[in-house]
Amino acid sequence: MAVIASSSSSSSSSSSSSLPSSVVSLQYTPTWAVAIVCFCIIAISIGLEKFIHLFCAWLKRHRKRALIEAVEKLKSELMVMGFISLLLAVLQRPISKICIPSKVERKMLPCRRKPSAVYYDHCFSKGMVSLISEDGLHQLHIFIFVLAVMHVVYSTITMGLGRAKMRRWKTWEKETQTVEYQASTDPSRFRYTRETTFGRRHMYGFTKSSLNLWIKCFFRQFFHSVAKVDFLTLRHGFITTHMSMNNSFNFQRYIERSLEDDFKAVIGISPPLWLVVVIFMLFNVHGSNAYLWVSLIPLAIVLLLGAKLEIIVARMALQLKEQGIIIRGAPLVQPNDELFWFGHPRFLIYFLHLTLFLNAFELAFFIWVTYEFGLRSCYHEYLELTIARLVIAVSVQVLCSYVTLPLYALVTQMGSQYKSAVLEEEVTKILKEWHERVKDKRKHEKHAQEQSNSIHSISNHNREEGSASRARTAQKPDLTYDVTTSPSSF
Repeated sequence: MAVIASSSSSSSSSSSSSLPSSVVSLQYTPTWAVAIVCFCIIAISIGLEKFIHLFCAWLKRHRKRALIEAVEKLKSELMVMGFISLLLAVLQRPISKICIPSKVERKMLPCRRKPSAVYYDHCFSKGMVSLISEDGLHQLHIFIFVLAVMHVVYSTITMGLGRAKMRRWKTWEKETQTVEYQASTDPSRFRYTRETTFGRRHMYGFTKSSLNLWIKCFFRQFFHSVAKVDFLTLRHGFITTHMSMNNSFNFQRYIERSLEDDFKAVIGISPPLWLVVVIFMLFNVHGSNAYLWVSLIPLAIVLLLGAKLEIIVARMALQLKEQGIIIRGAPLVQPNDELFWFGHPRFLIYFLHLTLFLNAFELAFFIWVTYEFGLRSCYHEYLELTIARLVIAVSVQVLCSYVTLPLYALVTQMGSQYKSAVLEEEVTKILKEWHERVKDKRKHEKHAQEQSNSIHSISNHNREEGSASRARTAQKPDLTYDVTTSPSSF
């Protein structure tokens, strides 16, 4: 901010104007200091660029196409941040020279101003005040940077924790290849729909009443939100609909690839989200507690999303009940877009994106205020509200990572369409593995054939040598003489 002084200290301010300025320009800064700062900034920037390049190369080697696109999205966000930083740096002084009337400047303040405070700047002589000071622009610059970094870090942590929660699904996927699972889902077996494990979990106590369904599903998300029977039943429905009973299809790996594909949608900050930032900064007036509402909105969205995803599974179970009392083999749910809001499963990703961003915004604002103004600032005027906001932010992090994200990853596969790009990647990987196995098999066969030919040639060579030896023995002249018949030869 500009220099702050009391209105009664005008004489001291005039005398202080004759003092040397505390701001030293580059022309009076040691060259070694300038060189060191430039070297450090350039080295850090180049190091980050090389790290991103190496990370992309690693993703390409491991054929992580969706994550490569997410990194490219991150690069574009970094470019936007670079433009914002450049504009703020270049326009910092011209913006601070824009003067506005004092009566306008006193409206919609985030903190209560002290009555005796007077701000001296170049607009003071005109009886006006600066639109925003150079210090204020610098603080705004830091806030935007903290927000962007916090959003990327928060989204990455949420996705990482969610995938860690879904690791148990690998065990469930392996179980589908066992003899016991094949026997339990044998189409020749007839069972009552309500007596299946899936039926007992979702049909007892559930009715078509929307209110009853919402209440039960709202509380179910907190207790074993994704059960083993849910995963196996939804897997069976997906494979039957899209894979023609290809039981060897790795559904768990497909979900991981699908989640990686969605990650690129939540890693960035879209223009509507930047607009949300501007709106909340506009209404952050002293006494409004706007940032308390910022912390409550993600909590409401994540609870609503979790309940909706549980309702989709419950409705599929109720539809299964309507199809018949007796079923053959495993319960067969029908993927249907009509179960989702607006008939589009992808619509849920926008709510998830908004939740992650608002929670990151809340944490970034807390870090920025604490760093710039301290814990005693007017932003933390009510300690109870500050603690409540932090508790809500952590709760949203836990719910989103361990409840909502796994539910979203599984249930959104129950739409009428599947992600062909992800599936093609899986098929390509399977074909490459099959091709490698064929190459190895041919290599071993060729090696075995070469060994067989070598042994055969050695055997033929030995046989030929034996035949030649016998032939030479047969052609050798008889040098023995009969002494009795030719005595004159002695």
